Amino acid sequence: MGKQQIKRAIIRPLQALNFFMADMQAGIGPFLGIFLLAHGWKSGLIGSVMTIGGVAGMLMTAPAGALIDSTKRKRLYVVIPGIFTVIASAVILVSQNFWIVSISQVATAIAGSAIGPAVIGITLGIVKQAGFNRQNGYNQAYNHAGNVVGAALSGYLGMKFGMTAVFYLAALFGVLSITSVLMIPAKAIDDRAARGLKGNGEDNKASGLKVLLECKPLLILAAALACFHLGNGAMLPLYGLAAATKNQGNPTMFVAMTIIIAQVVMIGVSLIAMRMAEKSGYWLVILISFIALPVRGFIAAHMINQTGLYPVQILDGIGAGLQSVAVPGLVAHILNGTGRVNIGQGAVMTVQGLGASLSPAIGGWIAQGFGYNSTFLILGSFATVSILLWLLFSKSLKAACDTTLKKTGHSKDNFAL
Repeated sequence: MGKQQIKRAIIRPLQALNFFMADMQAGIGPFLGIFLLAHGWKSGLIGSVMTIGGVAGMLMTAPAGALIDSTKRKRLYVVIPGIFTVIASAVILVSQNFWIVSISQVATAIAGSAIGPAVIGITLGIVKQAGFNRQNGYNQAYNHAGNVVGAALSGYLGMKFGMTAVFYLAALFGVLSITSVLMIPAKAIDDRAARGLKGNGEDNKASGLKVLLECKPLLILAAALACFHLGNGAMLPLYGLAAATKNQGNPTMFVAMTIIIAQVVMIGVSLIAMRMAEKSGYWLVILISFIALPVRGFIAAHMINQTGLYPVQILDGIGAGLQSVAVPGLVAHILNGTGRVNIGQGAVMTVQGLGASLSPAIGGWIAQGFGYNSTFLILGSFATVSILLWLLFSKSLKAACDTTLKKTGHSKDNFAL
């Protein structure tokens, strides 16, 4: 077998993993609110149970990144979330008790906290730093395509057979994710490259917390992302709830369409982000992603209908699609040579997750008290803080985001406060 055939035999399961894990990660989320709403839950309580799971996942992301840096069994951290997805789907179907649903969401979130850093680590271990930006771009395109297929199937099956079919589908995608990752040969993953080390030099013992606190661009990135996701996290589930409240057609299909539109846009946008990063770095890519949210919030506040669905979710596709490529790529670029790439990814995801996990509860209670229109405007405004941070520190950030410079390791300037 030639080198190209060997490479394809490794890359294809990686791309399949990104495709199937999309529905495993996000397939239930937007539909869970509609499912619980149909069982008599209020928006505040729905937001709270989502936040409980989000907080649990957030707290475990950095430790998961540390484990992935140190382990030589990176595939295991994809297998475990797959198993927990199957179990969680079954539990929620059996009981809609608040504590049962909360526990299932906590268990899934803790297991799932490792899957993002694990896939990034596996990708780095296969293609190394030089090939990461391009392969991550393709990974994200497959991931978004998986979301499109998963959402379309969820909408169709939910309309034809009821909401329970959505949970069965998520469980199936979990099984397929496990199968895909096990098809990647363990020996194809270079464990030193997977954590950002080069050659056979001595391992760097820096902790994740130290990396986060000493690296200025990483710190600014995490803070900006936290503000962005504080507004963005609740936008999609609340838009689905708002549509259901106003009886905008079949709620399951409406939610499915919100996901499909955004994810179709993300497929193209992730490839554009990959090429933008190769030519001019990550700074502009991330700035554009931040700008998309206030515009999206304004449109969502004024167009809670079938027509508004398109611009609202196209903007979601632009923001999330750009970040899906730029954020992991930038973190890997900044921390290249430290040996702590995955704990760095986990640390950024943790701070980012703080915003995302608080968002459903904040958005849910604001919607219950002031209505959906005001909520979308407020949620969109949170990203203005992200934009201001990105512009205020633009000089140092542009240098850190520049992928056109040849570097032998991490820049000391990145760690200067």
